[in-house]
Amino acid sequence: MIKKKKIRLLFLFFFSVQTAAQAQNISNLTIEECYTLARENFPLIKKYDLVRKSSGFSLQNASKLYLPQVAVSGQASYQSQTINFSEVIPSIPGVNFPTLSKDQYKIQADISQIIYDAGDINNQKASIRANQAVQEQNIEMNLREVNDRVNQIYFAIILMDEQLKQNEIRKSELQSQLDKTLAALANGTSFRSNADQLKAELINVDMNSIEFKANKQAYLKMLSIIIDKKVDSETKLQMPGEKIMSAEINRPEIKFYDLQKRLFDVEDKKLQSAFTPKVSAFFQGAYGRPTLNIIKNEFGPWFVIGLRLNWNLGSLYSLKNNRQSLHISRQSLEVDKEIFLYNTNLSLSQQSGDIQKYKDLIEQDKMVIGLRESVKKSSLAQLENGVITVHEYISQLNSENTSRQTLILHTIQLLQAEYKYNHISGSEN
Repeated sequence: MIKKKKIRLLFLFFFSVQTAAQAQNISNLTIEECYTLARENFPLIKKYDLVRKSSGFSLQNASKLYLPQVAVSGQASYQSQTINFSEVIPSIPGVNFPTLSKDQYKIQADISQIIYDAGDINNQKASIRANQAVQEQNIEMNLREVNDRVNQIYFAIILMDEQLKQNEIRKSELQSQLDKTLAALANGTSFRSNADQLKAELINVDMNSIEFKANKQAYLKMLSIIIDKKVDSETKLQMPGEKIMSAEINRPEIKFYDLQKRLFDVEDKKLQSAFTPKVSAFFQGAYGRPTLNIIKNEFGPWFVIGLRLNWNLGSLYSLKNNRQSLHISRQSLEVDKEIFLYNTNLSLSQQSGDIQKYKDLIEQDKMVIGLRESVKKSSLAQLENGVITVHEYISQLNSENTSRQTLILHTIQLLQAEYKYNHISGSEN
């Protein structure tokens, strides 16, 4: 019994350790890792396997057209009239001509083997592969939108982190000044109202921290859902580096248009093979009454073997119109591609303008912060010398903090704009 209890305890300990390890949060994350995890977790990724399996079955079916095709049929019939030999052949004394039965029976097997199909089966296979490529590229186009969601959430979390850091700096400065004021109050050289104002401002700082943390937690939960990994406030998100922007458009839509062109080329080949003669060998075996030798009104087997030529000239009637239709589809595809490139270049131009705007704003922010910091230092000296009130000092401290928070916002917005630019151009990976 003691051994069994020990084994159970060891098992529970091992299970609890394993569970804890599995539940352990990710300690570090980069935005590129989030792209990969979000892509793998997005339900649409499952369609890749479905498309490939479906195409695989279709290709197997097309390949089986090279195998002999077998058809079995049976027939039982009753005729109102049959051949009467005595009516066409003069009567010969002592000779009785056979009479065919009006009820006739036949069971037959037809076997055919393609010898020459003008590339029809190969064109079918090419069409299946081309359709598969188009479908997969369509999935790729939709999957890339996951990156845009990751960008929005990831940079929102980074922004909350940076704002929290700045808020803590502001809190430290206020706490330092409160400590000095309380010491002065104890010595009778300050007023309690001064300490109360600083305490009230510290409460405001804590309220801002609560708001920043709540927003961060909400974004972290969203990120956890998207990447299917547990992330929380302990997870460190790496600050994304600056992106080298490329004006070259490398979007999956470009490849999608090219793949559709190839599909039209395959369809054109299928039109060509539709009116080309096909040759096949065939074998017909049957059993019934009458046989091929109709002189004998008996049950028996027979067979026929030979070559068959099929030439469907009816497809020539619609060939010209079908080719014109394909030509129009190609032209329409080119127009769609031109529209896409036009809109993409327009978006890139707009995004480039936003990037330059944030760069200019950051330069202005730095200048403002320098001035605000100088004013704050001067205010602190004036406060210590009793020239200004605590309220005036807090006002200057808040002005500097606002400027720093604005710089943080513009810095994150610049990074996000650069990543969005590369997302639009398709050069993010």
